[in-house]
Amino acid sequence: MDMNQLVCFVTVAQTLNFSEASRRNYLSQSTVSRYIGELEKEFGVKLFTRTRRDVVITNEGKTLLPYAVDMLSIFNKAKTVINELHEGGKGKITVGCDSTSMSFPSRCLADFGKRYPGIGIEIRQLDAADRAQAITGGDYDFCFMPRDMVPESSGIETLLTHSEPLVIVSAKKSRFKGKSLSLSALGEERLVLLSESSAPILFMEIMDLLRTFHISPHVDSSYDDMVSLYMAISSGMGVSILPKSLAAFASPSQTSAFTVEDVDTAVPYVMAWAKGIANPVAELFISTVRKYALGEDDIYDL
Repeated sequence: MDMNQLVCFVTVAQTLNFSEASRRNYLSQSTVSRYIGELEKEFGVKLFTRTRRDVVITNEGKTLLPYAVDMLSIFNKAKTVINELHEGGKGKITVGCDSTSMSFPSRCLADFGKRYPGIGIEIRQLDAADRAQAITGGDYDFCFMPRDMVPESSGIETLLTHSEPLVIVSAKKSRFKGKSLSLSALGEERLVLLSESSAPILFMEIMDLLRTFHISPHVDSSYDDMVSLYMAISSGMGVSILPKSLAAFASPSQTSAFTVEDVDTAVPYVMAWAKGIANPVAELFISTVRKYALGEDDIYDL
């Protein structure tokens, strides 16, 4: 099957006239007939029935038509973007990040932006409500999130990007000193956390860690956004547990971060995308991310 066959099929289906289809496509009528015949041979069905007066599309032809239109639309979009990319590096990717994914995708996007300045980049916070639809539905080209947040689906591909430790974050003038703490030190502390709705995997990991140390958490407040959470931490309303990269974004004059000294808190993260992604610049971004995935560099310096 080639695109010329599909173009002729769609034109004949729309006009029900082989002569008109040949005129519109600047082809001889015999060429149009040959393309349709080759397509019918490939599918093993008749797509049209012809008499001396009429051309009638068969039920099999009616079934094929919307798929043929979609394939031609995708092909034309791809051709347009690839031509733009070849001529001036144009194109666009849309990246979704859950509320805990910041440093790693930021590093990849910075590199990608320098290498391909003509490709537009749109960054949006990932809606966790329907993750499968978010990844495969076309709203995002790529999604960064904890690995356990990815829904099971044969239509989703993933790349393990990094594993990120959790740290304890407190107000600068808290009672905690040094560079590391035991989770048991949080037994009497009030906790302020990202909400379960905005960061479900992080919330679950924190609850599991606290139960491991037989700590019944005093969760005074939970927040849907980082600004509100950091205001609560810096004002002494409570202590939080966050991925190390998020702690690196906080002002060191207002908060302090402590590594957890007595348990492995690493959370694996991935980049997810729809299998067979149609965006022609997608492979360029995947190649960029692979360069940093599971790298040795510490991108979470505090």
